[in-house]
Amino acid sequence: MSQPAFVPLERYDPGRPADEAARSFYDIVRRRRTVRQFSDRPVSRETVEWIVRAAGTAPSGANKQPWRFVAVADPALKREIRLAAEAEEREFYHRRANEEWLRDLHPFGTDEHKDFLEVAPWLIVVFKLARTDDGGQTYYVNESVGIAVGLLLAAAHHAGLATLTHTPSPMGFLTRVLQRPDHERPFLLVPLGYPADDCTVPDIRRKPIDDILVWA
Repeated sequence: MSQPAFVPLERYDPGRPADEAARSFYDIVRRRRTVRQFSDRPVSRETVEWIVRAAGTAPSGANKQPWRFVAVADPALKREIRLAAEAEEREFYHRRANEEWLRDLHPFGTDEHKDFLEVAPWLIVVFKLARTDDGGQTYYVNESVGIAVGLLLAAAHHAGLATLTHTPSPMGFLTRVLQRPDHERPFLLVPLGYPADDCTVPDIRRKPIDDILVWA
C-alpha cells in the first residue's frame, strides 16, 4: 500500500481574536429559526448550489461523503411529495403518535397539513448513501450526513433564507417519487426559501449555556 498524500492546510484567519469571531458567528446563527410559512419569492439555482457546496464541505467517515442532495423546484413533483407526506402525517397524528408526543408538539401548532411543501420555491431532499455509487462501503453515515445538514442549514441562514427540517415518517415515498437508486435512503426533507412577510414562529427559548456545556 502506497504512502498517503498530504498537502499544506489552507488556513482560515478571521482577522480578529477567536472569541470575537465566535461571538459574531453566534450572533448570526442565534437568529436562525425553523419556519413553516414561506414566501413563493424565487431563489436562484446558483444560490442553492452554493448552499449545497457548503454542506458538501462536511467531514465524513473515511471521506466517503455519503450524501446526496436532490433539489426539487418542479411544481408537479412538489405536489406529489406534499400529498405523499401528508398521507404519512395523517397516520402519525391520528394513529402512530402517543399522547406525550402530541403534547410535546402542541406548542408548535403542527398538524398533517403541509402546504409549505408547495409554497417554498425549493425542496432539498437529503439522501444518505448506504454504499458508494460504485458499491464500496460507507462509514458513520448518519453522523456524516447529520453534520452536512447542519452546515446546509447554517449556509441557508447566512444567505438570508429560511429552512425547515421536515421528517415525514416513513420517508420511503421520496425514493419512489424522485426515482432514486436503492442505495440512497431518505434522510431529511428541507424546504428552502424566503420566509413569508407575515411569518411567525413559536415563542420558545434555547437552553442556557449551563444546561448544555459541561467543563471537565
